[in-house]
Amino acid sequence: MKCLVTGGNVKVLGKAVHSLSRIGDELYLEPLEDGLSLRTVNSSRSAYACFLFAPLFFQQYQAATPGQDLLRCKILMKSFLSVFRSLAMLEKTVEKCCISLNGRSSRLVVQLHCKYGVRKTHNLSFQDCESLQAVFDPSSCPHVLRAPARILGEAILPFPPTLAEVTLGIGRGHRVILRSYQEEEADSTVKAMVTEMSIGEEDFQQLQAPVGAAITFCLREFRGLLSFAESAHLPLSIHFDAPGRPAIFIIEDSLLDGHFVLATLSEADLHSQDMGSSELHRPVPQLQAPSTPHVDDFANDDIDSYMIAMETTVGSEGPRALPSISLSPGPCSEEEDEAEPSTVPGTPPPKKFRSLFFGSILAPIQSPQGPSPVLAADSDGEG
Repeated sequence: MKCLVTGGNVKVLGKAVHSLSRIGDELYLEPLEDGLSLRTVNSSRSAYACFLFAPLFFQQYQAATPGQDLLRCKILMKSFLSVFRSLAMLEKTVEKCCISLNGRSSRLVVQLHCKYGVRKTHNLSFQDCESLQAVFDPSSCPHVLRAPARILGEAILPFPPTLAEVTLGIGRGHRVILRSYQEEEADSTVKAMVTEMSIGEEDFQQLQAPVGAAITFCLREFRGLLSFAESAHLPLSIHFDAPGRPAIFIIEDSLLDGHFVLATLSEADLHSQDMGSSELHRPVPQLQAPSTPHVDDFANDDIDSYMIAMETTVGSEGPRALPSISLSPGPCSEEEDEAEPSTVPGTPPPKKFRSLFFGSILAPIQSPQGPSPVLAADSDGEG
């Protein structure tokens, strides 16, 4: 595989890598006949992102050498991000970028051709991997919002950088409401500050959702997608269904496509939340999680059940048949993020992460069976 990016498209490629770095720690690079695909998924399988750059995006694009099969690889996100770390440098000094994939040496070579004849060559090691593909269908989502990325980007500016989740919903008068999501704790007497932004229906190119529809998702990934869409001057489409179902964010252009699939918080029942004139319905967490450390940002959410169906395909294998997926609470056979702690009387049961990932790259985590062995000997004062 060999491709050549020139001019302002080098910065566009760099911005895409920055957006993907907000989600996963590994980058899946796959040359296809219809373009170069960059994909990633987070550790809990609750967020997936993909950019597909069409052959016209490149000055030169060759998916594979004649007589050889298409290669695909997986590299560390930090390694690839280091090549495009400074976007200002890419815009001012880099004239073109050459990316080549050599299966014999197991090296991904990224060469930056800068001004005054300076060349910077990065040799990145990679691993052979299966094709990563999330299973989602935007046409199955009944609710659709479409607006310029600049409108949505300005709407989230007042939210603090530490905010983890944001609620998007439709208020009275078909105004789109963005509100900071705060977990409700029964024992808490301190009221947290709530930020709310309202956008009129006239600012949207398409608004197909009833009053009261609302979803809550991670703000970090949303910021990364908006940052890329704003720099490329592309509109953003949001396809969503009921809370607990994945939300699909799409940007489309003749030269590239971007798809972000984010899990949303599920709810036990809806209750009216006073939001001024909007009267949005805000989801109520069904289970409260114990205060234990988690690896992923989205793991801090009160999620009872959410699921993103994913599959992996190898070579020319066809898509595998998907089993029926139930989103209702209950026992599940999928892997859990971590073993359940011992239950204390009066403590609500901890939440469970449920993700369906066919052909997962990572081996499932096995929970220890039976009681944990006692590693410390009895003290002298005990019989």
